[in-house]
Amino acid sequence: MNRGVAFVTGGTGFIGSHLVEELLRRGYREVRCLVRKELRWLEGLDIVPVRGDFSRIDVLWEAVRDADVVFHVAGVTRARDWATFEQGNITATLNLLGTILEANPNVRKVLITSSLAAVGYCPGGVATEESPLRPISAYGRSKALMEQALRAPRADGPPFAELLPIVVVRPPAVYGPREADIYTFFRTVSRGLCPIVGSGRRPELSLVHVRDLVRGMVDAAESDVTTGQTYFIGSEQFYSWREIRDATLKALGRRALTVHIPPFLVEPIGALVELAGRLTGTYPPLNREKAREIRHACKMCAVDKARRDFGYRQQIGLEEGIQETIAWYRQQGWL
Repeated sequence: MNRGVAFVTGGTGFIGSHLVEELLRRGYREVRCLVRKELRWLEGLDIVPVRGDFSRIDVLWEAVRDADVVFHVAGVTRARDWATFEQGNITATLNLLGTILEANPNVRKVLITSSLAAVGYCPGGVATEESPLRPISAYGRSKALMEQALRAPRADGPPFAELLPIVVVRPPAVYGPREADIYTFFRTVSRGLCPIVGSGRRPELSLVHVRDLVRGMVDAAESDVTTGQTYFIGSEQFYSWREIRDATLKALGRRALTVHIPPFLVEPIGALVELAGRLTGTYPPLNREKAREIRHACKMCAVDKARRDFGYRQQIGLEEGIQETIAWYRQQGWL
């Protein structure tokens, strides 16, 4: 089936590259991808690279001018300073939407990728689309402000949400081939040590395989009822860390020593790891901001609305997904 032209930002990254593969699988006539430097995971795929970034309005104009669907996946997930989050997650999104409004106001759908982190503190433990946004981390705050900016009046007119067919998706934790942050957990377990915060017995995490996520994203973009809506796209089951540990050990085919970390130590550990990263010139996946999220932010979300509106269902179980992911890491020499 010819589904027309799609433009993807963030296509060279983890989620974006899987999204591009899903679009090609579904028969989109042309898939354009914003590429700043290297093609990375897009190498060898039948895509049209668009060379540039969000500061190049002329480049964005040509990319969106006759696109049927725009998928905005690009964003900053880790940064030491607020200015980087603001530029990468808020300003870039508004630049893109402003260009679409001028160049292609009749676009069929614009999908914006947010995050469960935008919700932050959630007393009930399971976020829904009606949960207030009370982010805990700078990353979560940037995504929450991005969402709010979609619906805020602009200096020169009504909100973008009233002028463009926008749908927002909020993934929880995402894993799968090419993922590089949760990967550090798998690497640690492969070395014989499994750190778990608290007892790890109770379900406390939505964890979605990247292929389930991108399938849901495309379904949301292709649905006629999703305009103006926000959706969580995650796992239908909530997982405990013990379940994740057991699935990981089975996939690795080995044993590991489980180390239970008292919750009150998570933030000090995050600060120490971040300090060590400064000494080596890196900003590690576990840092003060991430530790604060682990300790206090909501990590589970309901997918009932996505199931009701466009038939979303989780298709990849935890054991199958981790088995595939570990196999990929091994094939690539990551493990």
